Amino acid sequence: MSQFVVIRHTAILTLVLLLSCTQLALAQIQPGDDQRQAAVEVAESLRYGHYADTPLDDTWSRLAFERYLDILDGQRAFLLESDVEEFRHLEDRIDDLLFDGDLAPVYQLYQRYHDRAESRFEWLLEALDEGLEFTYETDQRLDLDRREVPWPSSEAELDDLWSKRLKNAALTLDISGQDEEQVENNLRQRYEGQLSRLRQTNGEDVFGLFMAAVTSSIDPHTEYLSPRQGESFDIQMRLSLEGIGAMLQSDGEYVKVTSLVPGGPADRAGVLEPADRIVGVGQEDEEDIVNVVGMRLDEVVDLIRGPKGTVVRLEVVPAEAVDMTRSHTVEITRDTVDLEEQAAKGEIVEVERDDGIKRVGVITIPTFYVDFDAWQSGAEEFRSTTRDVAREVERLKAEGVDGIMLDLRNNGGGALQEANSLLGLFIDRGPTVQVRDARGRISLYGDTEAGTLYDGPLAVLVNRLSASASEIFAGAIQDYGRGLVLGSATFGKGTVQTLNDLSHGQIKLTRAKFYRISGESTQHRGVEPDILFPDMVDPERIGESSLDNALEWDTVQAVQYRHYGEPWEYLETLRSRHRERADSHPNFVYLKERVDLARRMREEQTSVSLDREQRQREVEARDAEQLALENRRRAALGLEPLDELIDARGEDEEDSSEDESVDRVQVIEAAAVLADYAELTHRRLAGRF
Repeated sequence: MSQFVVIRHTAILTLVLLLSCTQLALAQIQPGDDQRQAAVEVAESLRYGHYADTPLDDTWSRLAFERYLDILDGQRAFLLESDVEEFRHLEDRIDDLLFDGDLAPVYQLYQRYHDRAESRFEWLLEALDEGLEFTYETDQRLDLDRREVPWPSSEAELDDLWSKRLKNAALTLDISGQDEEQVENNLRQRYEGQLSRLRQTNGEDVFGLFMAAVTSSIDPHTEYLSPRQGESFDIQMRLSLEGIGAMLQSDGEYVKVTSLVPGGPADRAGVLEPADRIVGVGQEDEEDIVNVVGMRLDEVVDLIRGPKGTVVRLEVVPAEAVDMTRSHTVEITRDTVDLEEQAAKGEIVEVERDDGIKRVGVITIPTFYVDFDAWQSGAEEFRSTTRDVAREVERLKAEGVDGIMLDLRNNGGGALQEANSLLGLFIDRGPTVQVRDARGRISLYGDTEAGTLYDGPLAVLVNRLSASASEIFAGAIQDYGRGLVLGSATFGKGTVQTLNDLSHGQIKLTRAKFYRISGESTQHRGVEPDILFPDMVDPERIGESSLDNALEWDTVQAVQYRHYGEPWEYLETLRSRHRERADSHPNFVYLKERVDLARRMREEQTSVSLDREQRQREVEARDAEQLALENRRRAALGLEPLDELIDARGEDEEDSSEDESVDRVQVIEAAAVLADYAELTHRRLAGRF
């Protein structure tokens, strides 16, 4: 080769290298001017507008920095200890960077995570190319939660972790019945999808991740919404209105159901429950189900949404399952929310007593609704919770019921004005709730109309999914002594958010907090019932107290209000009678034992075996325990036993009455408690004359 050729070859090679370096530099994700300006506006909003009055100082910076790391790599599976230490200088600077709009350093930290994750997915795909030769005969175990473990110190340590993760993923699919080819194809689809989505990440995506760390370090309901997200105020609300009617949130690598919209397609189908995890989504005209483990929430939402009348197939891991091998597929026909299903409806429950049958009116209120357009236009007739409940109360009174119970289970709230006006049906005007803003000013809201529609024995039935306006109403009934609150502790969302426009996107900001007329907040703790019922919704997975950085419970000064009764004087007797019934009722015994079993399994199941036979033994042992519990219940009710645990969910139980179902037992028992309360108050009144 001549010297000229060598020089020319070297020059070309140098040019190629330079071009490659330039392309790499261009590939670095950088913030834009829109993001920089929005960061400053978010900082100002948090400093001057947020209820919590959190100083954005070095202490807060450290919290936000750790939160950013958790969002990027919460399971300590990509970044090394050396990576984290290299960026540790940002720990005390997040506040300064935010107010200056200097986003380059936090983008560089993301880029480090991005590079690590990209190389890891490539490593996984190379492992698949080489072929899986797992024998699943090992004493190895995989930890399920790595949030508190130290950052990995070396690539070798990460290789070991991901070898276990890959083996676990393959074993999970293998146990679910897939052959070797299906397992490899499924895993390839998963990792190729995650790699593809990672490579599509842009500056807006990174800004959203950083803003999530900034806002959620103050409280879980404050969040930045990108222009795309801001189109619908909340991505979860879009799904509830145009898809299957389920509220979803991210839960690590999984998408979790947090609640079902009353009257929505999923609610009507009866195949999803809160805390279920969605691991796959398929369409009715496609054979394959897309694995959504590790997929972003908005992307999962887009897969689930679709035209009305079409069918979506979901691969679901039940809430009670502690092993991801226990998935099954359900089908839901997409539809709009049936407003009639959300309307208040009444019925009469008969309670047997020695002196005859007691009749209790039960009004189910799925949500607090009002036709705002008709109301604002001054129409005389418009649909609302209060009007519908009033009609049911009048009907039940005409039928001579001994008491009325309002069923607010699974009622996530709605129009606050309806909580105020609904209370007015049962008290003679008065305050309902106090609202304290960021400046400490307190506003009082309540019923201003004189007179009551019903002044007889009253109870409110709630559960963990009763939130917001439901908690305000139940708390007011309890504080006034107007009736009993029965069930389980409510959700605990006692904060108010407003949506404010930014130059780029929007910010949903917590601006106020709800307080009961007694001065106690509904935040975090919710409303504690007078008589507790077991609840299958796990409070450690669902509810305000399960959310990171939730604002704390506190108090303000109580307002002046009258007591309409003294239910607390009867609680000892009422609780004693309730325990006597509950201890002997198969469904109540089942509920209590199932709650205890779920808690114990969660505490014990901190890792999974990578040995096939051991894994199956552990899964089968847990399934057998749950199946035995279900069959004890069925035997006590005179029902046929089940052969498989999966048959327990969604079974019609045509051989049993509606009153023997697990869901129904709380209504029946609450009616019995109210009948007891009516009897005790009647005796006391009779003794006064």
